[in-house]
Amino acid sequence: MDYHLKSLGKNCASTGKPLVPGSQCHSVLIEREGNLVRLDFSPEGWSGPPPGHLGCWRVEVPLAADPKTTRIDPEVALRYFEQLSEEASPIHDQTRYALALVLLQQRKLKLENVRFDDDDEVLELSGLHGEGNFEVRNYHLDETQTQQLQAEIKSQLSTEWQT
Repeated sequence: MDYHLKSLGKNCASTGKPLVPGSQCHSVLIEREGNLVRLDFSPEGWSGPPPGHLGCWRVEVPLAADPKTTRIDPEVALRYFEQLSEEASPIHDQTRYALALVLLQQRKLKLENVRFDDDDEVLELSGLHGEGNFEVRNYHLDETQTQQLQAEIKSQLSTEWQT
């Protein structure tokens, strides 16, 4: 039988305060309503394992990954790009553009055409395996803006889109 447990939490289950990277914490496995649940405790919030726990161990809270050295998984990035494309939220348009640049570089997307709608340049993209047709506005971001957005994407993908 396979067990799928969530990875280390971000906050102490007792105090609610963030777990400090590099520090030791206690993790406990309990059963709630027929499901296995992992709880993580900071040293300050640890008073011993709760009654009926199934397992208990100590673990070091990992240091945050440097977004400059973190590699974006192309398959995960493409799924995230597809989700952003389906949502079509103007709030995420620049993020979607920066992600499209990453996927073009990783050769997961290809540029089919560039067209102009009024003053907007629109990139027409498709996936190499039949994904899409995607239309992405070209925001002509400078290098600093692009790197900042890509660092945010890397951070989000590494925390929320782990496979």
